[in-house]
Amino acid sequence: MQTSKQMGTTGSARQAAKRWWALVALSVAVLAVGIDLTVLNVALPTLAKSLHASTSQLQWFVDSYSLVLAGLLLPAGLLADRFGRKRLLLVSLAVFGASSAGCAYAGSPTALIAIRAVLGGGAAIIVTVSLSVLAVLFPTDEERQKATAVIMGCTMLGYPLGPLLGGWLLNHFWWGSVFIINVPVVAVALVAIAMLMPESRGASASRLDGLGVLLSSLGLVGVTYGVIQAGEEGWSSTRAMAGLVIGAAALFAFVVWERRVTASHRVPLVDLGLFRSARFSWGTVLATMVSFAMFGLLFAMPQYFQAVMGQDPLGSGIRLLPLIGGLVVGAALATRLQGVRSSPGAAAPRLAANLVVAIGFAFMAAGLFLGATTKVASGTGWAVLWFAVCGAGLGFALPATMNAAIGALAPERAGTGSGLIMACRQVGATIGVALLGNIMNSEYRDRVDVAHLPAPIAEAVRNGVATGMQVARRLGDGTLARSVRSAFVTSLDVMLCVCGAIAVGAMLLALFFLPHTTRSHRRRTPLWRAQEGDAHD
Repeated sequence: MQTSKQMGTTGSARQAAKRWWALVALSVAVLAVGIDLTVLNVALPTLAKSLHASTSQLQWFVDSYSLVLAGLLLPAGLLADRFGRKRLLLVSLAVFGASSAGCAYAGSPTALIAIRAVLGGGAAIIVTVSLSVLAVLFPTDEERQKATAVIMGCTMLGYPLGPLLGGWLLNHFWWGSVFIINVPVVAVALVAIAMLMPESRGASASRLDGLGVLLSSLGLVGVTYGVIQAGEEGWSSTRAMAGLVIGAAALFAFVVWERRVTASHRVPLVDLGLFRSARFSWGTVLATMVSFAMFGLLFAMPQYFQAVMGQDPLGSGIRLLPLIGGLVVGAALATRLQGVRSSPGAAAPRLAANLVVAIGFAFMAAGLFLGATTKVASGTGWAVLWFAVCGAGLGFALPATMNAAIGALAPERAGTGSGLIMACRQVGATIGVALLGNIMNSEYRDRVDVAHLPAPIAEAVRNGVATGMQVARRLGDGTLARSVRSAFVTSLDVMLCVCGAIAVGAMLLALFFLPHTTRSHRRRTPLWRAQEGDAHD
């Protein structure tokens, strides 16, 4: 006969195992989103031919997704808190899977743009709810940091897997296969989450902050649109400035409104008091800085692999994998270094949280500065080396900064808080791609030698490295090809130096402003026990 103590231990072990199986289910969900974020870039040339899409329509295939994703991040968190995180996650996965199938069979550019917008809405809910569940599912900092590392790793794994799968599928099947690939992944996630993840929700009886939802969505969409246009047309573009001004004005009005809602003792969409927590504020800022530098890297390197090294999309995706390998190693080492002694009264971390984050940014800076010495003749081995160093830095910095921010969230407001974190990261990534892309484009245009070419051809070459290489091959001009490669590699080196400087700045911010410990002093009730109460189904 088992004693009550033994039965309790067995039950606890089963609950712990179920938590980690639920994390696996969440990981499959975010992996689908990660793949979708990058797989389209591989398919754009094929879509241009198959759907007879213009350059503007190709851009909107990407932008419709990004704009809806940005606009729904905060409302997604609110809906999850009110109506149940598991329930909303299942609905969003179903929407994501159905719209992926719709994209595969879209018969026109207009239809694909519209369905991609719906796909972006599903993605916004998936990434926000998956993050918010961690704040409730894992009550201790040590467990939550491990779980965060798994979720961030799976999200990033989708970035190189997108080009890998996309390149292979386009070589063997029709263009719609790059969207259909989401369907079986989503089906697995649906079944796993339905079986393994418990339901949880926040204060569902609170009044819906409708104006807050409207202002936040308008602000995030406006800023995102303005930055996208600035990346395409320059910061003096009328459309870019209009988007940025409207977005900034809406976000300012949003902050004013949220303060008013809070003062009237109603429940706001965003708890602005979170920013009084150094843990939340600096965790979010530093996680955003990671996104800023990381997405600049992911934007530039596929171009380098394809235009300079002559790789196809499949080969380009394979060469991104060392970044993921470095991340896995870095995250495992960081978790070990920041582990907690299990004896009672000795719960101090082996290494302070701000030091772990600072080490991560130091690794990132080292890898980026190594990458900035890349030459036209540099081979795959060199790229693998500094990519792995950058990945190790990401493994240290990203889970720890996200854990700092997530750990400051009360379980009943985990959805809206997670939406705020993801909104900051999304805007940071968008701004990063636009700013760093402008730096690269400006440097490339200044350095490529087109003095011997007619004006229209010269302008085509200066538009970008891909177009420049196409022109050089068409003309059979080896000198022009060498100039294009050299100019692009120089612009890449400049961009990597800027990213490295950002990483150094983030390292200093982590050392001086991030709390030494990310451990919460607030008592948390694990989701598995809270299910027995009224707050959970």
